[in-house]
Amino acid sequence: MIITLTTDFGLRDPFVGVMKGRILERAPAASVVDLSHDILAHWPAEAGFWLAHCHQYFPAGTLHVAVVDPGVGTARAIAMVELADQVFLAPDNGLLAPVLVGHPRARCWHLEPSQFSRLGIGRASATFHGRDIFAPLAAELATGRVTVAEVGRSVDELVPGWVDEAIVTAEQASGVVITIDHFGNLISNIEGAAIERWVEPHVYVGALVLPLRRTYGEAKPGTALALINSFGVVEIAVAEGRASDVLGLSRGAPIVVRDSVRKR
Repeated sequence: MIITLTTDFGLRDPFVGVMKGRILERAPAASVVDLSHDILAHWPAEAGFWLAHCHQYFPAGTLHVAVVDPGVGTARAIAMVELADQVFLAPDNGLLAPVLVGHPRARCWHLEPSQFSRLGIGRASATFHGRDIFAPLAAELATGRVTVAEVGRSVDELVPGWVDEAIVTAEQASGVVITIDHFGNLISNIEGAAIERWVEPHVYVGALVLPLRRTYGEAKPGTALALINSFGVVEIAVAEGRASDVLGLSRGAPIVVRDSVRKR
């Protein structure tokens, strides 16, 4: 059984380690994979983006736990989703919205608090549901001791995402920088598939107009470029540099892609 963890906890403090301990206490045979713990604090949109673009690389039966939870301890629900033979657990705060895009057959539930005793969940801290609820829930589901349907109430929809999906027309695609990777690359929510038929796409970001390159090596060191990255989305980079620093742009910065041939 594989359980992935995605959080904004970082690795300086023991929060991630404690979550793993709670999982392994109940599911000692589990393989726990760290997807990311450097999600921007309190911004579920980034966690949802990475889950939406990474879950396909895991085998059927994988359980994904994502905890970016500024509403921890409030009345916000805990969402459970079954999609493509995988299960996703997260606070219902918009985090899972990107995962659901394009998957109308995904099934969604809210965890029923009345099931806590069945799950062996005692009094939960008001500030650390990752340890007290998500970790034991993940272990019980991964081992098959309970199912999502047994501990959840079916719902028709979850809370919408914090960031709108990219808008694509015949003329252009408009989106935003959704995350910044370790290399300082600005990663957008514009899918490469949406512009793959365009003849000569150019990317407009800040004061720049950038032709779409195939790889980083096609630009001189220190030069900004745009490309479709390994996760299939439009990315802004600086060859051998950090685009976030050089361009002074961050999450939420608007990005537009236009087909120059169409504009002539």
